[in-house]
Amino acid sequence: MRPDLGRRLAAGAEALLAPHASHYDVAFVVTDGLSARAVQTHAQPTLASVLPALRAEGWRIAPIVVVRHGRVAIGDAIAALLCADCVAVLIGERPGLTAPDSMGAYLTWQPQPHSTDADRNCISNIRPRRDRIRRRCPQARPHAPRHAHTAHLGRATQR
Repeated sequence: MRPDLGRRLAAGAEALLAPHASHYDVAFVVTDGLSARAVQTHAQPTLASVLPALRAEGWRIAPIVVVRHGRVAIGDAIAALLCADCVAVLIGERPGLTAPDSMGAYLTWQPQPHSTDADRNCISNIRPRRDRIRRRCPQARPHAPRHAHTAHLGRATQR
């Protein structure tokens, strides 16, 4: 009913985050968005894959922040408080008939409280690959274009 509330930190959240402020390369925010099922299913495996790779490359990673009833823009305020150069918001996407558990990852470089959607890149439809589903259910037929699992990067902007 009030999506604007999902873009703002709750009372007391700044005080909880302040002791963790440092200089980080990336902050990860996990929020239910429009599908709690999506982040419940896919956030942990995604982070388990990404975090070791980033650590191996020497990235400074902020503590993971979990937000209830959040929207993508909540990551901007969190990254600003933690002093992170980049924020990756893992969020449940709008459920559809064929993808009730889709998660998105919204990446924002140098996020600020007034960043806009044009400042973000999105990797959409993070969920089990269709070929795994076909192996479990051989009668399943493809109904999406071949490129449907290609990452969607939103609007390309040059700055």
